[in-house]
Amino acid sequence: MARVERGDLTQEELADLIGASRQPICLIESGKYNPTIKLCLALSKALNKKLDDLFWIEGDDGND
Repeated sequence: MARVERGDLTQEELADLIGASRQPICLIESGKYNPTIKLCLALSKALNKKLDDLFWIEGDDGND
């Protein structure tokens, strides 16, 4: 999990970094929420990860 790889951030700490509440972070991590592109970009920047690294589905070759 990128949040933990960055230095064991809590959901609350990550939410504070990007100006969001903890709830969407929890829902994204559990696969129950599709974030806006604005939120995706904020997460990507805060975690220093590419969007593909954060949101690509394992085994999805993108040809669907």
